[in-house]
Amino acid sequence: MAPYASLNFGDHVGDHPLDVGSNRAVFHKAIGAKPVFLSQVHGTVVLALTDKTPHGSVGDASITSQQGVACTIMVADCLPILLTDERGSFVAAAHAGWRGLAGTDGHGVLESLFADFQSPALAGRVDVASKKIAWLGPCIGPDVFEVGPEVKAAFVLHQAHASQCFAPLPQNKWLANLPGLARQRLQALGITEVYGNDGSRPWCTVSNPSRFFSYRRSGITGRMAASIWLG
Repeated sequence: MAPYASLNFGDHVGDHPLDVGSNRAVFHKAIGAKPVFLSQVHGTVVLALTDKTPHGSVGDASITSQQGVACTIMVADCLPILLTDERGSFVAAAHAGWRGLAGTDGHGVLESLFADFQSPALAGRVDVASKKIAWLGPCIGPDVFEVGPEVKAAFVLHQAHASQCFAPLPQNKWLANLPGLARQRLQALGITEVYGNDGSRPWCTVSNPSRFFSYRRSGITGRMAASIWLG
């Protein structure tokens, strides 16, 4: 029921727990893999998933080389980023709101994720040399994502050309292009094959109420999910 209809996956937004559990079970059955739902905190912690990883583990990105386990990100305006490589040696997913994407001292959730490619938990299973591929899901669009100067500063301080992703508004406000910022970060990490959200209106969660949940638009609302897994 509204404001969570339909298929809300968030268990932290006030929806009935049994309904959320039922929705997650429908999703699990539909994709044929176990989606692992994280407790996302707009940080940079990356989890290496197995089929034993419990729901609610704290992190904002996940990676796995195990078949049948789906790296899963919940969103309602933030940007979900899904990754793999040409050989299918791994899958990964990141929750990229502006805080997680910017990170600290230029090291955000994507940089943390890429550092984990050679972690002990994935040693020998992720093909580091294989070309990486990224897909960007729906998020708040650049025509409506109004931010303060501190957001622009967080990106431009460590990547000067990030200023291209901010358009000025009155009273020292800015419109931020979140998918554009993510593409810049991915390119800096050597990822040139990036698909999905190009910042156009059809991808905007706020502007498409019949398609997407949006916290910025509705306040109390459900959460969508983006998942990637190895078959």
